[in-house]
Amino acid sequence: MDPRDLPPQLSGHEIQALEFGHRRSADEDAYVRTGQPVRHAVVVVGAGPVGLTLAIDLAQRGQRVLLLDDDRRLSTGSRAICFAKRTLEIWDRLGVGDAMVAKGVGWNVGKVFFGAEHVYTFDLLPEPGHERPAFINLQQYYAEAYLVARAAALPNVELRFANRVDALQARDDGVVLGIETPDGRYEVIADWLVACDGSRSPLRRLMGLETKGRVFRDRFLIADVKMQADFPTERWFWFDPPFHPNQSVLLHRQPDDVWRIDFQLGWDADADEEKKPEKIVPRVRALLGAEAKFELEWASVYTFACERMDHFRHGRVLFAGDAAHRVSPFGARGANSGVQDADNLGWKLARVLRGASPAALLDSYAFEREFAADENIRHSTRSTDFITPKSEVSRLFRDAVLELAREHAFARRLVNSGRLSTPSTYDGSPLNTPDADADWTGAMRPGAPASDAPLVIDGRRTWLLRELGPDFTLLVWGQAPRLCAGMGCKVLALGPEHDADGWLAKRYDLRPGSAYLLRPDQHVAARWRQPTPAAVEDAVARATATL
Repeated sequence: MDPRDLPPQLSGHEIQALEFGHRRSADEDAYVRTGQPVRHAVVVVGAGPVGLTLAIDLAQRGQRVLLLDDDRRLSTGSRAICFAKRTLEIWDRLGVGDAMVAKGVGWNVGKVFFGAEHVYTFDLLPEPGHERPAFINLQQYYAEAYLVARAAALPNVELRFANRVDALQARDDGVVLGIETPDGRYEVIADWLVACDGSRSPLRRLMGLETKGRVFRDRFLIADVKMQADFPTERWFWFDPPFHPNQSVLLHRQPDDVWRIDFQLGWDADADEEKKPEKIVPRVRALLGAEAKFELEWASVYTFACERMDHFRHGRVLFAGDAAHRVSPFGARGANSGVQDADNLGWKLARVLRGASPAALLDSYAFEREFAADENIRHSTRSTDFITPKSEVSRLFRDAVLELAREHAFARRLVNSGRLSTPSTYDGSPLNTPDADADWTGAMRPGAPASDAPLVIDGRRTWLLRELGPDFTLLVWGQAPRLCAGMGCKVLALGPEHDADGWLAKRYDLRPGSAYLLRPDQHVAARWRQPTPAAVEDAVARATATL
């Protein structure tokens, strides 16, 4: 099938059965005819959620993108299922957020159990005034299908399946790629190459690079079970339940009446044996009850690691997603952080490609996303250590915390069943303009991701993030003087009459004259109580590496 012919409505089984044919490209013919590789401004390798997100973002910014993938299919099995609010807001800008949310199962609430007893409930989005839920659960193959359809609809994205990169030569003026296809071999040159090719990253291997970190001595079974159940749409996590003693279990609902169940197995478990139906079915029955009716959809056994590359930029080659960093699955930090990598890189690479910023701007991608990777690894490591204690002392501490959490709120802050994914605030980024005023309150400091809020503009209900421009936006509270003249940024002047429920003023600590400079990826670049044109100009220059 050609990706451009992807039907709008397909079942999960139909999506997983799709096979995209190899179409011989003009680049292959040119290389056979002349022996010279065709040059491309950007080549992205890996058509998973990260590579597709980046390709769409660049294309919407007017750049031509060649996207290569060595497979003919989308992912099989649910794999990544938890997509965070920030990821949905990024996908909103790419034109696929509505479809994801409509198909996905939205949730904000989680429950923690110890033994057979419910310990406490938490709400990840207790405050109203947000368009998107804290998370949706959506099988990765659905997410990829929506992204592929969007990419195929853009004239400046070229998707090539069954194109495997097997050679790489990095040069000062670009990167030469050797590509193997069913029709033979050819080469292209990329001005810029982005590796989004997964945790085993062939491109990383071709460059002789590696990831460093920690591999955890434990194994987990993922079982996707199709069943009718009246469980609420919540995240349930059990420590030491009676149906799976001395281990942990996680339960999530997905679309199509499919439920994800994660069973901790222990390091000595035989992965091949544990994936067999005769081993999985008794575990599921122990959880659901002897009379429960269900079907196994998919199963996998995984060992997890927390590791990253030392540097995400190597000259004209940039690494993103699992190719650059890897975390254990607790907290849904893998795919979400990868999509946020793409979001961070897209606007910066687009500026470099059109000559609006120097290549040095891409160093800030490495700085900010290496910082985010360290944050994710730190949270993920702590979660894994709490969930899978490796000593009797650690287990005694964990169990004591869980006992206290039944009655005491302070202990609940110590429970770690997977600190769920949140976007990073880029403290210390070279793109930030430090505050000149000391009287700010709230979380919207330079480097922070912009929080959403409901608005009313010209009588229509809308949302702040949907009103921001694709480039820089200056959000002004009150009258908007000429603060962005000639700088190419949108001015969004708002006041109390636009603040539908008061959340905008509260979240941004706004007073008359206050202003925020928001980057194209909707992170705060600067804020002022009373900005001047010169201050805004300097902040834009700093945030674009043109100061």
